[in-house]
Amino acid sequence: MKIFSAEQTRQWDQDTIAKEPISSLALMERASTVFVEWWVEKYPIPVPIFIFCGTGNNGGDGLAVARLLSTRAYSVTVFFCRIGRLSEDCKANYNALSALPEVVLKELAVGDSLPALNPASLVIDALFGAGLNRPITGFWAELIDLINQSSIEISSIDIPSGMFLDQTSKGNAVVKAKHTLSFQTPKLALLLPENYLYAKDWSFRSIGLDRSFSDDQASDYHFLTKGDVQTWIKVRGKFDHKGTYGHALLVAGSYGKIGAAVLAARACLRSGVGLLSIHLPACGYSIMQSQVPEAMVETDSHFSFWTDAIPSDSYKAIGIGCGIGQDELTKVALMDLIEKATCPLVLDADALNLLSLEQDKLDIIPHNTIITPHPKEFQRLFGDTADDFARLALLRERAVTLGIIIILKGAYTCIALPNGACYFNSTGNPGMATGGSGDALTGVLTGLLAQGYSPCLLYTSPSPRDRG
Repeated sequence: MKIFSAEQTRQWDQDTIAKEPISSLALMERASTVFVEWWVEKYPIPVPIFIFCGTGNNGGDGLAVARLLSTRAYSVTVFFCRIGRLSEDCKANYNALSALPEVVLKELAVGDSLPALNPASLVIDALFGAGLNRPITGFWAELIDLINQSSIEISSIDIPSGMFLDQTSKGNAVVKAKHTLSFQTPKLALLLPENYLYAKDWSFRSIGLDRSFSDDQASDYHFLTKGDVQTWIKVRGKFDHKGTYGHALLVAGSYGKIGAAVLAARACLRSGVGLLSIHLPACGYSIMQSQVPEAMVETDSHFSFWTDAIPSDSYKAIGIGCGIGQDELTKVALMDLIEKATCPLVLDADALNLLSLEQDKLDIIPHNTIITPHPKEFQRLFGDTADDFARLALLRERAVTLGIIIILKGAYTCIALPNGACYFNSTGNPGMATGGSGDALTGVLTGLLAQGYSPCLLYTSPSPRDRG
């Protein structure tokens, strides 16, 4: 599923209006109806509601929502905030709502006293929409601060007011919404950690925008769904055997960190790999043989950490880094294996930490290698950034210039590809925030590569690097 910019979203609305055809006011009614259906599912028992509406189309949505909720026995008070000129559709919904005596409509302008809010009520935020292009200041920033400090549960229509879609909102006045319903598709800003405080729980629903626009429009950002992934799963044949599903190698573990190797090995086998070999220091031999009997174990000449050169031509894929430590001899062995590798690689954990010490040698990483940094490992590798949007830009740039796949782990893990596209994984959860999750990921990725899955399933892979 493509993720669009604020401008593309505006164009999508206009394209739908022209092609369906449908009036912009009717499209607003459709979107507001979708929000109301979502709201009633979440809050089926009518309670008093405060709706804060601006004068743009997001405010028009809020006014329509107020009218629709009033027909379902909700007690609605609307604070209509006079912020500049009314859009035509907002004006139409304002006039329609004004004719309903059951809805309390109060106007709020700069200089007015800020309203007192009943803590037993709920708030719907429809102040500013996706088209916001400058920070909210002055009186309206004070209003947002009042709403945030009210301890009332807040739901935002499409996007929390004050949040930019396509750039950082750090330092801005932004509504702290507990719930947000985004229209049609997810918004990029909702996927970035810096905005979690303002959009803790969000979802999206279709409002029936024209499908052909989405199909034809280019986007560098995508939101992965279960349906996407299911199309890539290979079906196993009845007469397949262990040789069909590849031979993987994991280079993992050091003294005190053999558990990382065990976790990666178990995950690799769970992914369905045919054969698994593990290279680890001699101190881990007995542990691995007893914990993962299916694996073949080869031990390093060093008792405590990896030092030996490893030929790669016997394997379909190699995963490197889980618990290997950062000894200088390990770094030498790592750089040698990376430079001479003839099969797909997965680099994680200490492999990335060691690479961060060799910044001038990052270009020896083979094309289409997968690296899986968490945010701190990413920072050590590629440098610090001022905000999450800047980090996203750096992530894309590094994936393109190095010709690799970078999996930046997080609640919405972002997979950056060598063609500049980014895919956000929608399945993360806080239960994964524990030591060993990254080791399991490395094992699964290595196992899938060994089975013949392309490291670049999401696009046409470039030819391997010519090493001269």
